Amino acid sequence: MTSTVELPVWLFGLILLFAIVTAASHLLFPSVRWFFRRRMERAVSHLNERLQRPIEPFKLAQRHDMIQRLIYQPDVTRAVAEHARAKGIPDAVAFEEAKRYAREIVPSFSAFMYFGVAIRLTRFFSRALYHVRVGFVDEAAIDALPQDATVVYVMNHRSNMDYVLVTYLAARRSALTYAVGEWARVWPLSRLIRALGAYFIRRRSHSELYRKVLAAYVRLATEAGVTQAMFPEGRLSLDGAPQEPKRGLLKYITDAYDPEARDVVFVPVALNYDRILEDRILLEAKARGGKGFRARISVILGFFLKQIWLRCLGKYRKFGTAEVRFGHPLSLAEFVKHHPTSAGEDLAEPLSLELMGRINAVVPVLSVPLVAAILEDAAVPMTLEEIKAAYVTHMDHLGETAQQAQDCVAGDATETGLRILVGRRMIGEDDNRYFKKENQRDELAFYANSIRHLLE
Repeated sequence: MTSTVELPVWLFGLILLFAIVTAASHLLFPSVRWFFRRRMERAVSHLNERLQRPIEPFKLAQRHDMIQRLIYQPDVTRAVAEHARAKGIPDAVAFEEAKRYAREIVPSFSAFMYFGVAIRLTRFFSRALYHVRVGFVDEAAIDALPQDATVVYVMNHRSNMDYVLVTYLAARRSALTYAVGEWARVWPLSRLIRALGAYFIRRRSHSELYRKVLAAYVRLATEAGVTQAMFPEGRLSLDGAPQEPKRGLLKYITDAYDPEARDVVFVPVALNYDRILEDRILLEAKARGGKGFRARISVILGFFLKQIWLRCLGKYRKFGTAEVRFGHPLSLAEFVKHHPTSAGEDLAEPLSLELMGRINAVVPVLSVPLVAAILEDAAVPMTLEEIKAAYVTHMDHLGETAQQAQDCVAGDATETGLRILVGRRMIGEDDNRYFKKENQRDELAFYANSIRHLLE
């Protein structure tokens, strides 16, 4: 027992390293995690006092615990058994597949990352790129939403800036949970998006097991009162026009809805921009039949480096206005009362049409889209005065629908729209007359289409 054992130095160092790691994992790390967990809980408590809708405990749950809870839902376990029988594989293999889907979907929300980092970044980028404007918003109706209701912001999808802009503008109300497509499942972006509380979805998954796991997660989040944001159109508009709604996520909500439980309130949100950063990328995707986006990292980095260089030279100009408007909220409980369904009918279909109708009705009318529509309809080149007169005529026709800011007169707005369109070579100017270019028809229509349904 007291004899001496000789060891090589490298082996002694290895044993010592394992001893330190074991001691830290059993003694030090739990204490450190407990310390930071307590600090985070106090910070969230203070934060909830400022938010209109406090952060729900569901969002703050440990990710591992949430995954376990999700995969052991009764409907998920039944789906696992059915998947195993259909594929002829062991139940354990099907269970691991469901667990992989759950890991892919479940976020790991961090209040510090969301309110300490993301909100500051979204505010900086929104203000740096655009003149941000909030149009119509029924503050009384939104403030009067029941505190025990689940609020879901439903939005049109114009640009990837939608995530940034709405996160920034909704910062004082609550922390939003987004459904994010597969484009963001790249490291390290995926880690950041998970920390912001977003969950990933596969838009073209043909796996019934995957859909069951996703439906279970959406149901749990909705039942827990998590404030969510989703795009009924499902993907970015390739031609600028409003799209037909997809029923996927809305169907998960309506299928699990219990009239005796928590109400779900949908808040329509409409966005529009004088310039969409990825407009030409979207048009290229349209030309290929909608088969993916070709956005190279080198092009994106080059774009931002160019803007930084212009700012250093004092020649930087913002990309016009980005405006957000809020429609009238829609209670799912009230909608069900007025749209009773029989067995086999899908409530998500009339609901999606109603929500897209409310969104499209409040799409902001900005200078670039309206000037683009005027020139697209013009048979001959127009002078500045003719464009201004047409602008005023359209604005009078739209009335309250347009809700222009008080400091934006028709003359200034028209000149702003023309300056941006000429600068981007979407229209031509000759002898003080403006005309559409034959090789830029799709680009001009892309912006005009965003408000065409209002003009007609």
